[in-house]
Amino acid sequence: MSEKLWIFDTTLRDGEQVPGCQLDTREKIVVAKALEELGVDILEAGFPISSPGDFNSVVEISKAVDKPIICALSRAVDKDIEVAAQALRFAKKSRIHTGIGVSGYHIQHKLRSTPEAVMEKAVRAVKLARNLVEEVEFYAEDAGRADPEFLTSIIEAVIDAGARIVNIPDTTGYCLPEQYGNIIRHLKESVSNIDQAIIATHCHNDLGLATANSLSGVLNGARQVEVTMNGIGERAGNTSLEEVVMAIRSHKEIPVYTDINTRKIYETSRIISKLMNMPIQPNKAIVGRNAFAHSSGIHQDGVLKNRENYEIMDPKDVGVEESSIVLTARSGRAALKHHLKLLGFEFDKEKLDEIYEDFLVLADAKRDIGRKDLLALLGEHIENSPFISLDQIAYQGKEGEEASASVSLSIGEEIKQGSSKGNGPVDAVIKSIKQLIPHQVVLDEFLIQAMTKGSDDTCKVHMRLMHEGKPYHGFGSETDIVLASAKAFVDALNKLPVK
Repeated sequence: MSEKLWIFDTTLRDGEQVPGCQLDTREKIVVAKALEELGVDILEAGFPISSPGDFNSVVEISKAVDKPIICALSRAVDKDIEVAAQALRFAKKSRIHTGIGVSGYHIQHKLRSTPEAVMEKAVRAVKLARNLVEEVEFYAEDAGRADPEFLTSIIEAVIDAGARIVNIPDTTGYCLPEQYGNIIRHLKESVSNIDQAIIATHCHNDLGLATANSLSGVLNGARQVEVTMNGIGERAGNTSLEEVVMAIRSHKEIPVYTDINTRKIYETSRIISKLMNMPIQPNKAIVGRNAFAHSSGIHQDGVLKNRENYEIMDPKDVGVEESSIVLTARSGRAALKHHLKLLGFEFDKEKLDEIYEDFLVLADAKRDIGRKDLLALLGEHIENSPFISLDQIAYQGKEGEEASASVSLSIGEEIKQGSSKGNGPVDAVIKSIKQLIPHQVVLDEFLIQAMTKGSDDTCKVHMRLMHEGKPYHGFGSETDIVLASAKAFVDALNKLPVK
């Protein structure tokens, strides 16, 4: 029979430690509410002693959410614990997460202490915390490199002192899955009072093994996993919430279940990516823009025949509307036929073969093929079609300041002009274009990548627009970022359904 796996989300604590990803209290509340909707069980809201801002965020998050347990981090220091308890005073359910380093590296070189003194501080911290909040979690920092017998002793001692969750972090991301699983199994078998506590995993991704280690921990008896959305966190990041949850959903042999509403994963991922200004790598598992995209002809043919040929999960299960069949030079006839049919054209095999040969020449030159390209390929007259061409743009102002822009577009045979103001020239140009189009679109992702170096740098811009719940991607490259952005926006618009 499956057991519940508790999802402990530390996006707002460990995740927010990423340089450049700090949030203010208002933004943290937005994230906290999104995580509550997602269904996380425990929400680590911050490290209250670290700053007045973090203290205030824990206070306000405690007021703003109702369902998750609100957790605050502390060191094994009296003042830390007292401040954490004060910050949690409005939480409906509260937990202090206190702990200390337990590896030889930490005891000798960080704490400059002894195992006996570390044990004493750990027990004292747990006893203090248990009298101030509903429940206490103890973290044995750098447990992945700790002496097994000392780790066993300190875990037994803190459970005796009142800890009801014992966190076994692979703080440096050092362990291999078998090694980490063995640590969890050893504690399960050797700690005499382990039945009084839940074992938690907290794995880092320095070797790219955080998810594998967490799952190995679960298979060996852990029943709480500590994770972040999009796998963000210190250095190479933490275990990814979406990866663990969907691995468990995909593998019925893992004897646990979670209360995560998986259809909220994609939406929550995007909220956090935007607020933290941390783009998601395109090939990121589950939530990357290419996670359900297919460009190889063999794969496209297989997916069009039966999605499960190349997809182990339904994209709708994580909140993605549908898979993408992307036309590139690697695409096969099945994908071309699929896209032509969407445009209302069907051909016999001989004619399709002929079109396909021309398609390959075009795809080699252009890389990314849209509706306008296909119509041109077919020799159709596109002048009467409502496709958009960017004729001219002009702008004044700098990024971060109010700017103005004007644009001239050709939409089919009609020439339209518009102007707008915005926060910087890119924003002003995009607003000017949006005035002239019939679609309601939301700019969901905006990435700039330098392609060359020097005084005449070329940049590539990728934009993802959302229209009626579906994503549309556009690309543009120029030495001028504003012009490249405008081209990417128009490129995405030309992939929207024709009105």
